[in-house]
Amino acid sequence: MKVQAAVTREKGKIAIETVDLAEPKAGEVLVKLVASGICHTDTAVIEQYLPVVFPMVAGHEGVGVIEKVGPGVLSLVPGDRVILTFPSCGVCDHCQDSHPYSCDDNFTMLFGGKYRDGTKRMTTSDGKEVGTMFMQSSFATYAIASQDNAIKVDVDVNELKALCSLGCGVQTGAGAVLNRMKPRPGSSIAIFGCGAVGLAAIMAAKIAGCSTIIAIHGSKGREEALEFGATHTINGRKEDTVARVKEITGGKGVNYALESSGQPPLALTMLDCMAKEGLAVTVSVTAGATVPVMLEPQIMNPSVTFAGCVEGHSNPKVFIPELVKFYKEGRLPIDKMNKFYKFEEIGKAIEESHTGGVLKPVIVF
Repeated sequence: MKVQAAVTREKGKIAIETVDLAEPKAGEVLVKLVASGICHTDTAVIEQYLPVVFPMVAGHEGVGVIEKVGPGVLSLVPGDRVILTFPSCGVCDHCQDSHPYSCDDNFTMLFGGKYRDGTKRMTTSDGKEVGTMFMQSSFATYAIASQDNAIKVDVDVNELKALCSLGCGVQTGAGAVLNRMKPRPGSSIAIFGCGAVGLAAIMAAKIAGCSTIIAIHGSKGREEALEFGATHTINGRKEDTVARVKEITGGKGVNYALESSGQPPLALTMLDCMAKEGLAVTVSVTAGATVPVMLEPQIMNPSVTFAGCVEGHSNPKVFIPELVKFYKEGRLPIDKMNKFYKFEEIGKAIEESHTGGVLKPVIVF
């Protein structure tokens, strides 16, 4: 079938084209997209910070309605509303242990450009096969996804538009707190970075019952952090972050911390803010960046754990419906982060996500 897709043929460029989309194969579904969030990982693909092969269609926070199912699909039917998320192989030890975020084949499945059978589903008008992202490529009017990374949710079509970021950004930030850290009620936490991921972590910290929630922001983000649950804010560009965190916590440091800023040096600042036996987690995509961690004073002596976290340590089939529940209860007001754009404004949306202070740009089809 003919669909409209935002194709990247060369580094840094994106253009809406008419492409051919194949029928869903075994275990796959055809989704008519309602909207798609834009995440910084999309930029990493478009700018080829990650080793992807062009042409490719980015987009990995799609939401929509099932239009057709392929052979063997039993969990979804046409008309189901779904949130698209990250794929996993389903057969490795990690997947079998309900840890799909640690799938042995996760990098290939996210950025390798092909579906599970090693083939592609889109072809350009000049006959070139088009790679896929996250096995969905949601910068298009329709997408082929696996039944495993299309999560059925009980919401109406209009509500779907507000929930794009549950597929990746909010899942990452909220999951890092609720699934990876599992903070004790009454504990303290610092969130480095007040973009969509960081703000989701702030909301999750409030849900978890943290009593001290410190948001470290740059030139923007203070008001949003306070609105979503931060008890204190620190301007990391103007204030001594470590000194302020210690002041707020009575000299102890924080029990938990999340680095979501994408700025590698802030990982070191985070470690210096930790209380003894604290847990520091990073979710940033920073390619080959390295930082000089001092093992004895920052890790060993204070018994601090420094951990990574992919996709919020989430099993999406379980966690995304939980996040929808929090949203409906008013405890996860992620809709307040969204700014909507028409599909033809996708270039503007991507640009403003970096320069215009937009928390979560959402393309509406």
